[in-house]
Amino acid sequence: MSTGTILAIVIPVVVVIALIVLAVALDRRRRRRLRERFGPEYDRAVEDAGSRRAAEHDLGEREKRHEDLDIKPLSSGARERYAQQWSSVQEQFVDRPDGAVHDADTLVTSLMRERGYPTEGFEQQMRDLSVEHGRTLEHYQAAHEINALSSSRQATTEQLRGAMVHYRALFDELLSNGDTPGQGRN
Repeated sequence: MSTGTILAIVIPVVVVIALIVLAVALDRRRRRRLRERFGPEYDRAVEDAGSRRAAEHDLGEREKRHEDLDIKPLSSGARERYAQQWSSVQEQFVDRPDGAVHDADTLVTSLMRERGYPTEGFEQQMRDLSVEHGRTLEHYQAAHEINALSSSRQATTEQLRGAMVHYRALFDELLSNGDTPGQGRN
């Protein structure tokens, strides 16, 4: 074989191998970025979707939707007002734990709405929050489940106390991330 023929075979093979290596490296980088951004929500999405590729596509779609949202900072007055409302909700817990948990849910939803998150349904709230708050999403889900139990009078006082702690985790993050959009990205 002539040198030209060998080069005509070797060069395309090397180019194909290089493209494969590049594609694998980009895939790993994308996966790492999604894992860092979404935290535990990445694994939950993989489990729910049934495959890594489908989950990553879904997470990418969440990011695109999130980019279109008008997430805005809170004024210092709004942050102070929400902090006071949270204190009031906590104080109510002693006398009416069920009511306090429902009020905590309402307050978190109100805070989400003021920050610019759509609040049209719990599943969509979870999807929208997952982009910036993936690490506290499990808290929100647990609180929501206990709130549902509370509505049917099936939650224990200890579960209700736990719900308040769970709501507080997301509340604090939404409140503290409210001064600069994108601050505290996961």
